[in-house]
Amino acid sequence: MTTASTTAPARPLAGRVALVAGATRGAGRGIARMLGEAGATVYGTGRGTRETPSEGPHAGRPETIEETAALVHAAGGTGIAVRVDHADETAVRALVRRIEREHGRLDVLVNVLGGPEAKGRMRPFWKLPLDEGRALVDAWIWPHVVTCHAVLPLMVARKSGLVVEIIEGETLACNGQAYFDLAVTALKRLAYLVAEEGAAHGVTALALAPGFMRTEQILAHFGATESTWEAVAASSREAQGYGFAGSETPCFVGRAVAALAADPNVARRSGGVYGSWELAEAYGFDDVDGRRPSWGRYFAEHFPQFAGAVPASGRRWVVERVDGARA
Repeated sequence: MTTASTTAPARPLAGRVALVAGATRGAGRGIARMLGEAGATVYGTGRGTRETPSEGPHAGRPETIEETAALVHAAGGTGIAVRVDHADETAVRALVRRIEREHGRLDVLVNVLGGPEAKGRMRPFWKLPLDEGRALVDAWIWPHVVTCHAVLPLMVARKSGLVVEIIEGETLACNGQAYFDLAVTALKRLAYLVAEEGAAHGVTALALAPGFMRTEQILAHFGATESTWEAVAASSREAQGYGFAGSETPCFVGRAVAALAADPNVARRSGGVYGSWELAEAYGFDDVDGRRPSWGRYFAEHFPQFAGAVPASGRRWVVERVDGARA
């Protein structure tokens, strides 16, 4: 098991180049910041800029990719903001050509690209509108496919690279809404596909789930800040119902990605699905507030009716490591 070392370099990713696709806010911003903290050059993409505000589910939010780039700089890395719609193949390929032209390499791709909110949770699949379902699945999956398709030739040519799919949930359990379940399961499968096909070319891929994050939007929803969230978690019945007390900052999953990128033996994790808290124990890192939250443990303790639920079919899909797999 890999653990933190007191002799590890403070900037283990100096000279490395990363692309965080979907870095305007939330997990994407936290990941970009922590890759910067580790010394990386980070291209952070999104559609929310100073000149062009975010649309869709994030309409009205103030965050921009320029702010994210500034936070990467402040953390110790080099932040580069690029406005990109990752459903646009032409724009994505132009971005990859730019990275190759400017640096000749891309070491890390992190896909944090989301889609519209899933409506009708807990309603049976056959009662959900097909047109809404098709739009949701396409919006959640296709930008990830386009980005991987554009990036992988550059990694394969160098026989090196790490692809991280940021996903919902560290298991393969059903996700409460049929179309959303199809989307998030497909993204886990995409990571596995890239791991399988990239194995002979030095490319590692995996799926990584944050716990319940204190994103900008979540803090605003509960009327909290980073200095008041604990009091809100203790006093708000709604926050308690969501498990706010067990939350983590977006930088926690960011440190998980940075630890993976700095691990010379990361290939042994290829094809897996992990939680941020699992990797914190494996690599020995804490959240930026000095805590080490464990959403998996918190969820099991506080929501046993969900964590211990037996699937209606009597079958549970799992990911397992096969003996003799590459180390």
